[in-house]
Order: sequence, then structure tokens, then C-alpha cells
Amino acid sequence: MAIFFDNLEMYFNQNGKSMKDTNTDSRRTFIKKASATAASVISYPFLASCATGVKQDKEKLGIALVGLGYYSTDLLAPALQETQHSYLAGIVTGTPEKEKIWKEKYGIPEKNIYNYENYDEIANNPDIDIIYVVLPNSMHAEYTIRAAKAGKHVICEKPMAMNAAECEAMIKACKDNNVALSIGYRMHFEPHTQEVMRIGQEQELGPVKMVCAGAGFTMPNASKDHWKVKKAMGGGAMMDMGVYSLQAARYVTGEEPISVSAQAINTRKEMFNEVDETMMFQLEFPSGAMANLHTSFGVSMNYLDARCGKGWIKMDPFSAYRNIKAQTSKAVLEYPVINQQAAQMDEVAQCIKEGKPMRVPGEEGLKDMKVVDAIYRSAGTGENIIL
Repeated sequence: MAIFFDNLEMYFNQNGKSMKDTNTDSRRTFIKKASATAASVISYPFLASCATGVKQDKEKLGIALVGLGYYSTDLLAPALQETQHSYLAGIVTGTPEKEKIWKEKYGIPEKNIYNYENYDEIANNPDIDIIYVVLPNSMHAEYTIRAAKAGKHVICEKPMAMNAAECEAMIKACKDNNVALSIGYRMHFEPHTQEVMRIGQEQELGPVKMVCAGAGFTMPNASKDHWKVKKAMGGGAMMDMGVYSLQAARYVTGEEPISVSAQAINTRKEMFNEVDETMMFQLEFPSGAMANLHTSFGVSMNYLDARCGKGWIKMDPFSAYRNIKAQTSKAVLEYPVINQQAAQMDEVAQCIKEGKPMRVPGEEGLKDMKVVDAIYRSAGTGENIIL
């Protein structure tokens, strides 16, 4: 719980005021809500034990970003300028031009800049404690396993890997090398989302009956050579935005699905001739709850709607980088806007420093990929897949 409040205090301060400066009544209301949220997330099944109990005594842990595409450049690197427990220590890139740009912009020492040929030499660099794998999906398993063998803790972007078998190999490698593994599900660190998790799982509005969620954007035709439309590289809407919809159903219900049906639809076949442009999928849960979910590279959407026995929960947007909106049939949920990536990386670093379990361990990514594997089987065969 200390980590939760440390992060909240940090983000109040960044917005130009402290929690002490806020209106007393609103502050009390906020702290009451935050306490309930923090207490509930501590009990979540997602908090599986991380592989390491080894504490690290550094004030800040060094993170090396592997892959310098949009997410690293526009989101992770800037977020690391706001963190308290971690910092940008190094980079791994196959583009020499980027080395110079990043070195000058962030003051990264030459000895902390690697390419894909000398990547394994990172094992000898004490400045780097955590490797953040931000590569195409087909490369997640390889670079996570190599990072673990180098003795470095790992954050791997979502989805965790190409399939559940790769996820299991990644988890094993990290456990065998006594390093922590966390998956980049930033929404688990976002306070509105945490409160929605608590409300759904504690059945505050009665049992969850139906979850509908959609996450997608319109990919322009000019993207036909992008890795996200290449099957061998782990492309497809389901392997990108689809995990947000899947996560929504799992974290609102707190359950694992027992059956899956799915349908893939491609309207721009000249562009999406290898992967899914749109995926619609339906889940059934042990409690009887159902989910109707969808994701797309052809439709812009970002919403969550959960119907419960005594009310409803709505989020729109529910997985955006900023300005998450959430309400229930009883109240509008009001929490501070935070830098999700900074909160995620700081908490991972703090858990490693203190030898505590990860909020989003590798096992969480594995659970999703087991369902994703079934979604693709169902879409290919037309059958309902029993999990």
C-alpha cells in the first residue's frame, strides 16, 4: 500500500500541488477511495509472487529500453524523466543514427548503448538493472530470455509473446535466473481502473453479468508494410489492441474464461491478407458472466461497459494514455490523471528494490495468451473452444 500512496503523492506534486494543499474534505474523500483501491489491489490474484526475493539497495534502478520505436521514444523515455525509483540508463537499437540522438538528448553514456549483436554484453554493465523489451511481438520471448540469462530483471511489453508456450519459456528463464518479470499492462497502475477492478470483483454493484469492451484505431493504408500487419512478426488487431478488451473482461470479473468463440473480419484484404483487421470474441466465465468483446485496426473505439446485478460500470475511454473517464450507476469516479508509464516503471523498480511481488507478473501475460491462442483457434475453425 505504501507504493500506491507514494505514486499518488508524486503525481500530486507534479501537478503543482501536494495532497496537503488540497481541500480537506475532497482530500479525505480521495484518500478514503484510494485506501479502498489500494487494499483491494493487494488482494488481487494478479499479485503472484515474482521470481526474486533479492533486494537491491540502489536509490534508483537503471532501465535500458530495447527497441526505440514510437512507444519508447514518445512515451517511455519521457516518462523516465518523471520517475522517482528508476531512470533511463541505457538503450539497445539497431539504428546507429538513433544512438547519437538519444545519447545527446538524454545524456546516455557510450558504454550503456548497445545493438542487437552485442546485446548479451549487457550482463557486465552494473548501471543497468532492468531491461524493458519494446520490440515487435515475435521478438519478445528471445530478448526476454536473453535478458534473464544476463541477470537482468525484465519488463516486457504486451502481449507477452506469440503464444502461451513462449510465455511459459520466458517465465521459466526468469525464475531459473532469479530475476523478476513484469508485463507492460499499464492500466493496472491507473487509479480509475484499479477502482473499477475493485467494484467489479467485490461485487459492490452485485455480480457482474455482462462485460462489453472495444479497443481499436483506424490504421491508415500507408501502414501496409508495418510489422503489425505481418503474421510472422506477431501482427494483427488481436495481438495489439485486443488484449485491452480481453483484460477488461478478466479484471472486472476477476475470473478466467471457460469458453471462447471468435470471428475475424477483414474489409481491407489488400492490406490485411496475413492478419486480422477486426476480431470479435465472446467469453463465458465460471460465475455465468459473459463478455462481448472486439478490437480493430479499422474502427476507432475505446470503451468498457459492465452490467451488474444492481447497477453498471462505464469507462470511455478505458485504455487511453491520459484522461480516463469512469463512472458507475452510483457515482462518477474521480482520481488524479497520472503518467501511467511512469507509475508502472516506478512500482516495478520499487518492488525489485524491496523484494516484493509484482503487480503484473509474467503469469498474468500467460493467462491472456492462453485465451488469445483459443481466440485464433476459434476464428479459424468456427468452433466454440472450451478452456
